[in-house]
Amino acid sequence: MRKSATAVSLQPAGSGNQETSSKGFNHQVSTVYWNPYRRGKSMNRKMVRTITLGTFALVAVLCAARPGRAADAKTPYASMAPLDQYLMADRNAEIALARSAAPDAISRDAKILVLGRYAYETAVEGKNGFVCVVERGWMSPSDAPEFWNPKIRGPICFNPPAARSVLPATYKRTEMVLAGRTRAEIIEGNKAAFEKGELPPLEPGAMSYMMSKGAYLTDNDDHNVAHLMFYAPPLDGKAWGADLPKSPVMLNPQFKGAQPIDVFVVPVGRWSDGSVAPVM
Repeated sequence: MRKSATAVSLQPAGSGNQETSSKGFNHQVSTVYWNPYRRGKSMNRKMVRTITLGTFALVAVLCAARPGRAADAKTPYASMAPLDQYLMADRNAEIALARSAAPDAISRDAKILVLGRYAYETAVEGKNGFVCVVERGWMSPSDAPEFWNPKIRGPICFNPPAARSVLPATYKRTEMVLAGRTRAEIIEGNKAAFEKGELPPLEPGAMSYMMSKGAYLTDNDDHNVAHLMFYAPPLDGKAWGADLPKSPVMLNPQFKGAQPIDVFVVPVGRWSDGSVAPVM
């Protein structure tokens, strides 16, 4: 028998369907993942960067490098799509996809969240402090072309420090999305919530796993790449060796303009099931 879900946050949805309306309930989700093997090392790095930029800022970089594709990435997702396009009809499939973000040794005892019509809900209680969830496109940077892409599915498992100090931003943004806020209102609301102390400060050691073979992070190329993300206070990316020639570390501006958090992305060579994954 399925346990009743526990809502993580609750906000009634509005009516309407355009991003320009503060009452719209149309969204589109986009998370950036890709398969770097397909177009050689140069394209591989661009794809990794697409992921690292909070899923979408880097998509713009990737598209810009390919004439005729930039418009394709921006035009279809100018506003939120109908809510049903962001939801997964099969609850068990969403649970399995969320778990696939990290190796079974981590995710089998993790708390699992699923997206409902009013909030993320607790589908499975955890025992190890990790929390796994399938994020949607609105967790991308504010200028991400696929912010409203409803196809985006970003399985991610937060370690305990990240679950306490980074995941609350997912709850907050989702609450605003389901209340029909515009993209600008969501980013500003995220910033205001942090400044008012409604969102916690970043904890040391916060990181997350994004190693799902089934993720869909962008419309571009192979849509996905296995990687880890490390959260840190804002600092010069060079302190991490980020974005330097042949460095596997990339800086992701996921929270730019919203919270003082830098996200450093490191691609890995295996999917969560242990099979070999393409790398840079």
